[in-house]
Amino acid sequence: MPEISTRGIEMPASPIRKLAPLSDAAKARGIQVYHLNIGQPDIPTPETGLHAIRRLDRKILEYSPSDGFRSFREKLVTYYSGFNIHVGAGDIIITTGGSEAVLFAFMACLNPGDEIIVPEPAYANYMAFAISAGAKIRTVASGIETGFALPPIEKFEALINRKTKGILICNPNNPTGYVYSRPEMNKIRDLVKKYDLYLFSDEVYREFIYTRSPYISALHLEGIEENVVLIDSVSKRYSECGIREGMLITKNKELRKTVMKFCQARLSPPLLGQIVAEASLSVPAEYMRAVYAEYLERRNYLIEALNKIPGVYSPVPMGAFYTIARLPVDDADRFCAWCLSDFEYEGQTIFMAPASGFYTNPALGKTEVRIAYVLKKEALQKAMRILQKALEEYNK
Repeated sequence: MPEISTRGIEMPASPIRKLAPLSDAAKARGIQVYHLNIGQPDIPTPETGLHAIRRLDRKILEYSPSDGFRSFREKLVTYYSGFNIHVGAGDIIITTGGSEAVLFAFMACLNPGDEIIVPEPAYANYMAFAISAGAKIRTVASGIETGFALPPIEKFEALINRKTKGILICNPNNPTGYVYSRPEMNKIRDLVKKYDLYLFSDEVYREFIYTRSPYISALHLEGIEENVVLIDSVSKRYSECGIREGMLITKNKELRKTVMKFCQARLSPPLLGQIVAEASLSVPAEYMRAVYAEYLERRNYLIEALNKIPGVYSPVPMGAFYTIARLPVDDADRFCAWCLSDFEYEGQTIFMAPASGFYTNPALGKTEVRIAYVLKKEALQKAMRILQKALEEYNK
């Protein structure tokens, strides 16, 4: 039998989805499963986006331009200006979700064997995209005791060598919910400038920051404009994960030309998704205010409930809609699987993502889980009751 590629063997399984077969089996047994494992919002998609599909009168669903519709990109220019991010339509490339933006950025910027530095825990698919590009991720661990604040910048600098090509951050962060401050972003900027590195910045959760601190984008940082590659998506802010519309934004003209080669090779981003996303940019301000208030209420309830459970600790996430919680268990991977395969409380159970999958160091995250508060408060209340009962039963 022909051999599987080394790249395929090294590709990590998704910590978010790897327990899905156990969840499916639980549902087949008639058990209700509360999904805390994945960032799929239950917030309704804006009516402006849905209406654009309902009134579609095209006779042909054709290819779009490889960099996306000009009208969509021009409308995004106005959107970004509202966050003091000043770019032109030519700086924006539409991609098939934020995932493709990360992948194309890596393919265009990194040679096989090159390295990028990432604070962990980190979104697991970054590792997968790096493997796809033949690159290597070097990590600097942040800790639950500090709320997953940026580790000392000296630890980043200690990893820099001739193979280092960039630093990758997610701000607000998935999976921790941490929001990097201006001083922290300035430290990253200074390091990027000193060693002439790329700064890949995933900022898909910018609408969801729950502190009085201002949102600091990588494109706000002075002196590294040509080094920044901003990753964005409409999936989370408009509850449109399924339309697969992302953005790669950079002022680096040569990099854009290179990325466009990959864009042309895959022909075009999704046509229907662009129509929905462009219409959604006209969403009334009341929609975003209501969504923000809903997530804030969910966060406040969840963190209070988690920290009331004996032995459980979660810092307060400052953004996005995730938190990392430490549980009083011997192995969070085993516990999460057990909740789906062997446990139920009043015909219900919970599906959480083991945090070990968000670390490259196998010694880290062994007793931690990532929880997405994308369910209504009533569902979160039931889920927390189930979690408490599960911990009591598991630890017997």
